[in-house]
Amino acid sequence: MKVIILNGSPKAQGNTATALHEVERTLQQQGIASEWIHVGHLQIPGCVACNRCWKTGVCKFGDIVNEISEKMRSADGLIIGSPVYFASPNGALLALLDRLFYSNLHTDWSMKVGASVNIARRGGATTTMDVLNKYFLKTNMPVVPSQYWSIAHGTTPGEVTHDEEGMQTMRQLGLNMAFLIKSIHLGLQQFGSPKIQEDLVETHYIR
Repeated sequence: MKVIILNGSPKAQGNTATALHEVERTLQQQGIASEWIHVGHLQIPGCVACNRCWKTGVCKFGDIVNEISEKMRSADGLIIGSPVYFASPNGALLALLDRLFYSNLHTDWSMKVGASVNIARRGGATTTMDVLNKYFLKTNMPVVPSQYWSIAHGTTPGEVTHDEEGMQTMRQLGLNMAFLIKSIHLGLQQFGSPKIQEDLVETHYIR
């Protein structure tokens, strides 16, 4: 069992990375492997709505988005970490996620488990969490809860470790994610996929 971890902060070893490592250590203690991908420092173009990906199965830009798409095929979960910028995630991360999820709307990611880690100096963390979790909710991916919202606070690198409640929340997030992944594996074996066995219906609202 394995999860992909996306560090959406420009800083490879900032507070977002520190919080993500806290979740990762807990997952590893529970027997869940992880693969770390740092994306927040990259120049990532946004989606241009060309819809070519729906015909080819890959994004036309041919960058790290397609690499992550390939890794997600065998992954059991995805963790997305981001600092808070104006009460929202890092813009480069959002550009990546828009293209990653849009180009995989016809890929079956159902029951792959999703979690977000949101790091703020002070405010805007809950709105950032809301933005990130909606990617999971659109694609039949169960969202991991914790004992509090998946938030921790810090400004200078390493400062987040002083947020004891935040770090404990990250550990609980890791425990819950491991439990969900294992439980879903057992459930799929016994009951099969809950995904609806019908052709996709898309209702476009027109005048």
